[in-house]
Amino acid sequence: MGTERRDRETEPDHGTPRDRSPETPPAPDAHRPAPDEQSAPARDADRPAPDEQSAPAPDAGRPAPDQQPTPAAPDEQPTPAAADEQPAPTDADEQPAPTHGGKPGRRRLRRVLLAVLLVLTLPLLTAETALRLNYNGTPAPGALTRHKDALWLGHAWVDGRKTDTDVKALADRLRGTGIRDLYVHAGPLEHDGTLPKSAYRRAGWLTAAVHRELPGVRVQAWLGDVLASEGPDGMRLERAATREAIVESARGVLAAGFEGAHFDLEPLHSGDRDYLSLLDDLRALTRAHHALLSVAAHQIDPVPGFHSFWGTTTGHPKWWSQAYFGQVARRVDQIAVMSYDTMQPLQSLYGGYVAQQTSLALEVTPRTTDLLMGLPFYHENRFGHWNHAETATAAVRGVRLGLSRTDTGRTRFGVALYVDFAATEDDWTAYRKGWVRG
Repeated sequence: MGTERRDRETEPDHGTPRDRSPETPPAPDAHRPAPDEQSAPARDADRPAPDEQSAPAPDAGRPAPDQQPTPAAPDEQPTPAAADEQPAPTDADEQPAPTHGGKPGRRRLRRVLLAVLLVLTLPLLTAETALRLNYNGTPAPGALTRHKDALWLGHAWVDGRKTDTDVKALADRLRGTGIRDLYVHAGPLEHDGTLPKSAYRRAGWLTAAVHRELPGVRVQAWLGDVLASEGPDGMRLERAATREAIVESARGVLAAGFEGAHFDLEPLHSGDRDYLSLLDDLRALTRAHHALLSVAAHQIDPVPGFHSFWGTTTGHPKWWSQAYFGQVARRVDQIAVMSYDTMQPLQSLYGGYVAQQTSLALEVTPRTTDLLMGLPFYHENRFGHWNHAETATAAVRGVRLGLSRTDTGRTRFGVALYVDFAATEDDWTAYRKGWVRG
């Protein structure tokens, strides 16, 4: 998830979102940093390059080899005074031979840099190779929809922009698929946890229309906000008053006709006890109203403790520990993994990553909780998400592989499609062919 949906819960069809226009896919990110270009070490300014080294000039007073005089007879040897008159050596005679390896300090620096590069890249290459291998194999024949899938819908469905005609078109699209739940954007929550009823004024109309056209499909209110976990602005779950206000907001959407409350609060750090306390309070409310409690969840550490390493190096501990994921899953009726925005550059690596995430989530999600794996039905190019790599086709195959290897017989399992207004026909085809029909 490189960049989580901290703005996406405000993006769908809700006036003018914080960062994007309604239902308009964002422009590709043009600010992707290029690899650093290592400059070659500068040579000594006062030493000529090896190919520019001048050869020593011949001694000015020395005859050429073919003019060398014959040795004098013993009695004709020059006197010591004559020997003292030999010309002094020139600078060229004293010039040291050029060295061809640079200074020892530079050679050591290059070796250190190479060692650091190997330390950083070898684990990454090993992990990426493992993901590619994880994408191999054939899914089990029964690793298909259990008719417990979900679809995130934009805000236009509750603010007056959609009509009965739109509901009928949606029903035609979903009929014969495995979609059972609709997460309809009814927020965002205010930072203090409150939610004005005007944000979802047509909730009653929508739930009635969906029940008429798609009997058995449930409509839940999708509520979210940006947390102040990595900056000064946002919702603060550590405040009891904020958590109480969120519970009251959930009570309001249930009274308006929604059949459940679906929460997406980001960025939510692994181990957050205030979030677990909030879920306990929300679960008591939803059970009393015979309603559903569901959440959008962060991805799980691809290797144990990775969220701590990433948080230390980047300030954004993107992943949850597997143990914390299990703690959240035990407190809700449904948990949907946001298995996109993964920073993977190839379809095979992304599919292998989704297979891994599916297995990790299945291992700790109780059988009494619906586990849904997110499919990317949107198209962006930015850091953390490459459109050519994170495809619905690769995600579906990854989900089926993970399910086949870990728990093929799990019944409370499905996929969640994000998001209706950005989906293409290719996305829907990948879902139908790969997951519904196999």
